[in-house]
Amino acid sequence: MRPGAGIALGALGVLAFSMSLPATRVAVHTLDPWFVAFGRAVGAALLAWAYLRLTGAPRPTRDQWRRLSIVALGVVVGFPLFTSLALTTQTSAHGAVVVTVLPAMTAVFAVLRAGERPPPLFWLAGAAGLALVLAFLAASGSMRGSLAPADVFLLAAVVLCGLGYAEGGRLARELGGARTICWALLLSLPVTVPVTAVAALVHPPQGGVANWAGFGYLTVVSMFLGFFAWYAGLARGGIAKVGQIQLVQPVLTLIWSAVLLGEAVTPGALMVAGAVLACVVLIQRTRGGATHAPGGPSSADRPAPGGASSAGRDGAGHAGDVRVADEVS
Repeated sequence: MRPGAGIALGALGVLAFSMSLPATRVAVHTLDPWFVAFGRAVGAALLAWAYLRLTGAPRPTRDQWRRLSIVALGVVVGFPLFTSLALTTQTSAHGAVVVTVLPAMTAVFAVLRAGERPPPLFWLAGAAGLALVLAFLAASGSMRGSLAPADVFLLAAVVLCGLGYAEGGRLARELGGARTICWALLLSLPVTVPVTAVAALVHPPQGGVANWAGFGYLTVVSMFLGFFAWYAGLARGGIAKVGQIQLVQPVLTLIWSAVLLGEAVTPGALMVAGAVLACVVLIQRTRGGATHAPGGPSSADRPAPGGASSAGRDGAGHAGDVRVADEVS
């Protein structure tokens, strides 16, 4: 564990992801949501193939392929699909309301999947940050109305994304952040390619510069480069602890929504952002935020075959991504 590097990389990932909802909203304005959700994964998979070839990455083991399928379900298929469907009828600001619970969902799956045991102060600080963001969104008028189908889609997206984040952060301790998302993208191709082709045939993609720019951002940054930093950060700083940096993401999303979509953001956004940042700092100062349950380390922390420690030493299949992540940090 290297908490300092984990926090820096996690913050970089959150910055990259904070524009995902506005970019999705712009893209699905004219492009089919199924094409946006799966087409971006196909484009990112091409970049992933090139990266893996250039770095000479070894193939994952059978157990790693199984866990990569969970990552693919959560972040390659589930979150992009359900957010694309939701944002055809809802604004990105409304989406930010539901995504606020993503850090808590990530922490829950960090306990269930990675065996982490955050201390009580961690949960108190995380709950305070969540309450601050929800209070701000309620005061700004973003939370209103009954539960609509779009909200159900967003909730499904959050659950699947939290699972994909936790499993990916755990797996990144063995494969590295970059290779984890790259292999997950390639594993998803048998699903993403046919769905993209059918969507393109049924609704031929037509859009302006802004729509394609949004699609390009989702492909290159949200689906590819952002995960390089994010998964590396989760692996180094602890999934539950670094995951709480996402508490600042809804406020950042509102700011991007104002810049890109012309939505109004009140001056109180900056005050809330500062308060949430204070909660994030408190979370990062809690001790034992990434400790594991009694009975030994999780499988992600056990030495990989060949004697290299997956959490710290550069073993086979991991050294390249440790160097890449270190350069980012």
